[in-house]
Amino acid sequence: MALSKKPVNGMKDILPREEEIRDYVTGIIKETYRSFGFTPIETPCMENIANLSNKQGGENEKLIFKVLKRGEKLHLDTAQTEEDIVDYGMRYDLTVPLSRFYANHANDLPKPFKALQIGNVWRAEHTQRGRFRQFTQCDIDILGEPSNLAEIELILATTTCIGRIGFKNFEIRINERRILKAMASYAGFPESDYDEIFITLDKMDKIGLDGVAEKLKEDYNDAVVDKYLELFESLSDKKDLVDGVDYLLAALGSFLDEEVARSLKEIATAVNEAKEADFTLVFDPTLVRGMSYYTGTIFEIAIPEFGGSCGGGGRYDKMVGGFTGQDTPACGFSIGFERIIMLLLESDFQVPGGGRKVAYLVEKKYPVQKLVSVIKQAREAREAGDQVLLVRMNKNKRFQKEQLAAEGYEEFVEFYNRDESDSSAF
Repeated sequence: MALSKKPVNGMKDILPREEEIRDYVTGIIKETYRSFGFTPIETPCMENIANLSNKQGGENEKLIFKVLKRGEKLHLDTAQTEEDIVDYGMRYDLTVPLSRFYANHANDLPKPFKALQIGNVWRAEHTQRGRFRQFTQCDIDILGEPSNLAEIELILATTTCIGRIGFKNFEIRINERRILKAMASYAGFPESDYDEIFITLDKMDKIGLDGVAEKLKEDYNDAVVDKYLELFESLSDKKDLVDGVDYLLAALGSFLDEEVARSLKEIATAVNEAKEADFTLVFDPTLVRGMSYYTGTIFEIAIPEFGGSCGGGGRYDKMVGGFTGQDTPACGFSIGFERIIMLLLESDFQVPGGGRKVAYLVEKKYPVQKLVSVIKQAREAREAGDQVLLVRMNKNKRFQKEQLAAEGYEEFVEFYNRDESDSSAF
């Protein structure tokens, strides 16, 4: 079988310019989140397949890269079901591994526990702009905090981070799973169908209100669907969270718990008055989030330059209980790391600071005694804050400089084995 120089479909090699930006952004993320009290952790890239296929991951459970059993455990000739040949899977997000991690180590962790996790995840999906089969996720989570202080801290920390990376005028869209359920109950949908209804509602931005109506009327009474969608029509001009929630309190009556509404309004007040970054908090009653493990508040980042979601999260108070038998309050926010990197690359973003980038070009026959002096000179320049690249001079020096300039080198120092002059700067 011939070797292939291309990476696996849906995965990519990362060239130096992109890696420099990724490293810079990762540094800002870690510094910002640590300043909010989040603690870095790490979990394995593989999980037991039962953990990943527990009916909480929504559509992502269909995208798991599954790992065959090995050695004596693998019997392909007698296998009758998938369980006979698969025991592990590559993680599709960081939330499931975090929940297992917390269940396993809760006695050794502070309460509440504020976790920061950055790592690769894998999904066997169709690739497109800003979407790959292997990609980096960056999550912060607060476990053990039942109040809305968790949501407030997560939104403020994440928006501060996005702002420090350089984005402005973005949106945080916010909703509540219990509001979604209250609206569906008010309209007359059966509770057993909520998840399917929400999957259709989640397509609102792609197929519009008429498309959602047509899809729902295939399975439900027209009057029920019309009553449901009238709520969204009435909310279309109520982007302010307080206005939207107050409208729903009046419209839904006893279907909506006043405590849910009060909590959301407190989040809005605290975030809007304490925020550092330039963003708008927007109430979006059509926001669903695909994961069925969400139990309360949900949110997404919308950056105009991308035209879609660049991160999201929410409250998932039932997931840890799946491992321990005892529910633990939990809430998290994930930055769309790959999409942010893509936007920075497309905007020709230049990593700030770091001193000058200087290339020392040394003639190939430059004697070692003089080379030692050049190395010491490079060391002194680095200590002064410069980034110094020491390389041998190519025959086509002009082309070599053009390549280095494309990598951000702004100054070149050439060293020749001459009696009259050892170096010249350009």
